[in-house]
Amino acid sequence: MRQFDPSQPLEIQKRQYQQMVNQLVPRPPVWRNCLWAFGVGGLICTAGQGIISLFQRAGLNFLDAATATSILLVFLAAFLTGLGLYDELARYAGAGMLVPITGFANAMVAPALEARTEGLVLGVGARLFAVAGPILVFGIVTAWLSGLIYYLFGPRPPLGS
Repeated sequence: MRQFDPSQPLEIQKRQYQQMVNQLVPRPPVWRNCLWAFGVGGLICTAGQGIISLFQRAGLNFLDAATATSILLVFLAAFLTGLGLYDELARYAGAGMLVPITGFANAMVAPALEARTEGLVLGVGARLFAVAGPILVFGIVTAWLSGLIYYLFGPRPPLGS
């Protein structure tokens, strides 16, 4: 391994340092991580489909079963986050646990739990929407603008009807 030469100009020292860092930084197993994420995400989605089927067998129509499944998956992810297990599972499963709806629930609950010592309103309540807040704001604004554009430029009913 090459050493720094302090007598060299600063740009050369920076380049030497970057070369040393590139040699020493471990390379992540990208393909293995992709396979794990795909497998775990697929298992979560398959479990979700199985839960939908169970709710349908219990008498719910498809839309109600899908809604109940989403609620159940969000609850389970929030519950596992509260127990501290979700992050441990995500450490091994990678992005497979972060991409589906369970990842959104974890992203909402984790900051709120970290701020619980600050109180219910300024701690938990404020941090609960730290991640979801911008998503909700931009979703609502986009829906409002889409509705306005549709209202202004959308199809008009015939006159006299």
